[in-house]
Amino acid sequence: MKKYGAELFGTFWLVLGGCGSAVLAAGVPNVGIGYLGVSLAFGLTVVTMAYAIGHISGCHLNPAVSIGLWAGGRFPAKDLLPYIVAQVLGAVAAGGVLYLIASGTAGFDAAAGFASNGFAEHSPQGYSMGAALICEVVMTMMFLLVIMGATDKRAPQGFAPLAIGLALTLIHLISIPVTNTSVNPARSTGVAVFQGTWALEQLWLFWLAPIVGAVAGAVVYRFIGGQKAR
Repeated sequence: MKKYGAELFGTFWLVLGGCGSAVLAAGVPNVGIGYLGVSLAFGLTVVTMAYAIGHISGCHLNPAVSIGLWAGGRFPAKDLLPYIVAQVLGAVAAGGVLYLIASGTAGFDAAAGFASNGFAEHSPQGYSMGAALICEVVMTMMFLLVIMGATDKRAPQGFAPLAIGLALTLIHLISIPVTNTSVNPARSTGVAVFQGTWALEQLWLFWLAPIVGAVAGAVVYRFIGGQKAR
């Protein structure tokens, strides 16, 4: 139960920190943090939690990562469902806290977006469903490649959190304009339930694409890294 609790609180921090930066700080006139700030916020949540709970649960914080690590032979199937449940619960709890904070100012409207992921008319820059699908698959594939490489026993020890956090930062710098960046079904779900309309209707893509990408990334690393599944 300790590792499931670690995943819950870790994912809570990722969504509160990342999506919170987007909802509360990105759009403030003249002093808002913008895309760069939001990208850094997501990366920093992973770095900080990787050092805080990596030794407890592995710090997945993401159903796609858990599934990808399973596909890569790094994670037991018996823990998949409990990890995913814990991650989604943590994300939704963070969405609820963020909703309570954001609703404390006049004019707040979660239906306007609430840091949700979307495509077509709900993409930040109007990218199509096909573009969103490709983007999410490829970005998550590369994320898993970095995760598996950085946590390989042959890699330099102690630097994996930095590599993984910086990879997530880079992924956001590339893909926020396309989908508002998911690469994480729990992150998408945690805010979509409070946006309540189009974000829930488009949520399927932000489960499907990251999972497909994560499995692809694991398969690629098993090929280039020469590792066999346990």
